[in-house]
Amino acid sequence: MGTNSFGMHHLHIRKRIHKKHEPYPHPDKIKRYFDKVIYLIAFFGPLMTLPQLLQIWIYREAGGVSVISWTGFCVFSVMWLIYGFLHKEKPLIVMYFSLSILQAIIAAGAYMFG
Repeated sequence: MGTNSFGMHHLHIRKRIHKKHEPYPHPDKIKRYFDKVIYLIAFFGPLMTLPQLLQIWIYREAGGVSVISWTGFCVFSVMWLIYGFLHKEKPLIVMYFSLSILQAIIAAGAYMFG
């Protein structure tokens, strides 16, 4: 490990202390557990839209699917994505990047086949 790496690590620790962030990994078992679980949620959460996506794009069936609602979901997901980037929150970035793409595809399919 070079001195530059150590220096950056030290700077990172000082920044966390200065900004009063909680330590990572957190000493509390429950918080450490949820730190890991949130990554699973960020990955599997967007998969919940896949049945809707398949219904629209494979069966060309978009009856009852609101273009306005799915466009709104997409806009809000993009806002959460920007928030995640601004705060450097990886779980938010992963989840809302995936969601915004899937929601845009659903909105487009609802427009085309609805």
